[in-house]
Formats: sequence, C-alpha cells, structure tokens
Amino acid sequence: MFKLKRNLANTKRRIALTAWAAAGMSLTFRGEVMPGRETVDRTFTVRRVLVNGRVELNGMDGQHNQQEFETAR
Repeated sequence: MFKLKRNLANTKRRIALTAWAAAGMSLTFRGEVMPGRETVDRTFTVRRVLVNGRVELNGMDGQHNQQEFETAR
C-alpha cells in the first residue's frame, strides 16, 4: 500500500512539473536569453515535454527550462 501511495505522489509531482508546457505549444525565449533577436526569431514550438519539467523544441538543440521563456500573456 505504501508503494502505491508513493508512486501516486511521484506521478502527481511529474504532472505538476510538466503542466507549464505541452507538445505543439509555442514558447518565446526571453530577450535576455537571445539578445538582439526579434520576438518571431525567439519563438519555437515544443516538440516534447520531459518528465523532469524541461522541454525539447523543434529547430533548437538541447533541453530548456521554464525560466528561459517569457510568461504567457
């Protein structure tokens, strides 16, 4: 029973971490991350949301976290 509760808690934590983004969603890097680029050049589409809360983007290598992006308006 304890193991089931722990697994449920871990699942809820993973969902909470990944809730800020979803596959297919557009995200815009903050200007400080990509200085000198227009908004359209800093906007990418989410390819995949990872369990650790990071995202992979179409057309951009690596993994990125929520703090790198502008807040939704």
